[in-house]
Amino acid sequence: MAIVEGWYPPTRENWETAVLTFQILYPALSLMQLFISWYGMGKTSVRSAFNLPGRVAWVLMEMPGFTTVLYMMKTLPRMHGIDDLPWQNRVLAGLFVIHYIYRAVVFPLIQPSMSPIHVLVALMAAGFQVLNGVGIGAWLAAYGPVTAEAWAARSSVAQFCVGLAIFYVGLAANFFHDEELREIRRAERRRRQRVLDRQGGAGGAASVEKHYQIPQAGLFKHVLYAHYLCEWVEWFGFLVAAGWGCVPAWTFLANEVFAMLPRAVKGKKWYVEKFGEDKIRKRWAVLPGVV
Repeated sequence: MAIVEGWYPPTRENWETAVLTFQILYPALSLMQLFISWYGMGKTSVRSAFNLPGRVAWVLMEMPGFTTVLYMMKTLPRMHGIDDLPWQNRVLAGLFVIHYIYRAVVFPLIQPSMSPIHVLVALMAAGFQVLNGVGIGAWLAAYGPVTAEAWAARSSVAQFCVGLAIFYVGLAANFFHDEELREIRRAERRRRQRVLDRQGGAGGAASVEKHYQIPQAGLFKHVLYAHYLCEWVEWFGFLVAAGWGCVPAWTFLANEVFAMLPRAVKGKKWYVEKFGEDKIRKRWAVLPGVV
């Protein structure tokens, strides 16, 4: 049963329109970050009547991606008379879901704290997820290669396995560097809690919202936004596995870079202003030797 007739799930023509929209709209919106100082989440979150609680907003804006892919995989094959999708389609859908189970569900639950998120940021992120889920999900479910022969012409088993390995390296590194950022706040919360305990427990549990330090582990020794870089590695691996002709995978990777690169560049300026040039030393923003 279609939720929005012709669009969700989409016809092939509407799917192509959705992918084209994603290719044009979100890079343009992302580049605006270079020219405006406001960004209503994370380090730059400010008080607003339009803010949503960070954890709630995060779940709501990230979940549409993988739920859309699952919905496409459930509905489109039946609509197009596809009895059994190749194993590659199912594996790629699984990779997408694994990433977003972590990113949309586990991540906000294990964060020591999350700043409020402006409703406009949440809506734009949710739109990103829906368009991306439609693009990749419909490609996997019906509009990409749906036979063993089609896959053989697109991506060899060896190439698919290389892409799979790259994806999992990126996923593991992404989690590692996220965990380093979480540990900064956990350590600070423990320190503050000890202070509170020495004072007799007045004030209850310690809060660590808006506490930042320069991360030191892993790739953070070289770049300030190592978790961004690792996520790009993940989706590059997905692209390798899907084959170089997978337009939705190219579009997603490009949109990730367009969305995150301006934040990393401006984020480095924020770190320099907060901690000083001498503390940042020779760390790059996100790509060693480039930016």
